[in-house]
Amino acid sequence: MALSAMLPMASTPEQMVVHTAEWAALIVIVFGVFAFDLLSHVRKPHEPSMKESASYLALYCFLACVLGTYLWWRHGSTFGLEYFSVWGVEYSLSLDNIFVFIIIMGAFDVPKKLQQKVLFWGIVIALVLRFVFILLGKVIVSSLAWSFFIFGAFLLVTALSQIREGLRGEEDEDTSIADNFLVRIARKVFHVAEDYHGDKQVVKLQGKHHVTPLFLCIIAIGGIDLMFALDSIPASFGFTTEPFIIFAANAFALMGLRQMFFLVEGLLEKLVYLHFGLAAILGFIGLKLIFEAAHHYGYAEGFFSFNSLQSLLVIVVIIVITVISSFIASRVKSRKNALPDQEQ
Repeated sequence: MALSAMLPMASTPEQMVVHTAEWAALIVIVFGVFAFDLLSHVRKPHEPSMKESASYLALYCFLACVLGTYLWWRHGSTFGLEYFSVWGVEYSLSLDNIFVFIIIMGAFDVPKKLQQKVLFWGIVIALVLRFVFILLGKVIVSSLAWSFFIFGAFLLVTALSQIREGLRGEEDEDTSIADNFLVRIARKVFHVAEDYHGDKQVVKLQGKHHVTPLFLCIIAIGGIDLMFALDSIPASFGFTTEPFIIFAANAFALMGLRQMFFLVEGLLEKLVYLHFGLAAILGFIGLKLIFEAAHHYGYAEGFFSFNSLQSLLVIVVIIVITVISSFIASRVKSRKNALPDQEQ
């Protein structure tokens, strides 16, 4: 949606209006899926197989595509393209989340069979936090058109941060992220048990209630996603100012995050250019936001202007180039590493 469409004097076409019944249906579906997740296979601690993870990820992607198709049919192509754009960006940014989740899981030494439960509750926390951020973002951009300059600048700074991470390499990953602000508060407020007690988050020891490392790890995952939301929500507003689209795309991206963790954990090291790809995506969206705000104020009209389809194509091209170039570089590196062994 163009920036002018969200200003007070603007009118919104009837087909672009999301009705209360659609919000109610979305919330029921989202909570229904999470309840099904919890009751069907998260409740019993176990390490999911590749088949199980792939099956559920395919199901969630199918549901996301069904919703996108409905939005396209019910509200028009612009609405549908905006949804698929935000969904694609959120899935891309989720890969970076997984990098950090792996570090946090390792820092807390979470048993494999308990990792599903940690991710599940961490994702629930993330969804609630993002919903709040989306509502706040809508209020800000609806009343302050110049806020797009701030959002755009923030995304450009984040893009530079991604480039630095890509240049720094994995060997310098900082495990201190597992001891974030929320975890430090939890350690001060609660007694903390030294060991895991199955999948319990609270246990009674020596007459006192203690939280387990499992509880702290969930808090760490939820806290770090609060930081990720600071990137992803402004990025979503780069494509649309419709809260329904942003929440729906975030919800369906988060649904598949847990399965993606187990599927791509071993493949992430092959995505050597992931940080650079994410930097390109965030940089593109940041510039798009800045120039859209500039166009509103009568500057650089027509320059760096992309419609919904063009924006989606840019994101897809960046993702494809990132994946292909990463796997080629990984293969070349593995061949070089194998040469000394062959010479011996």
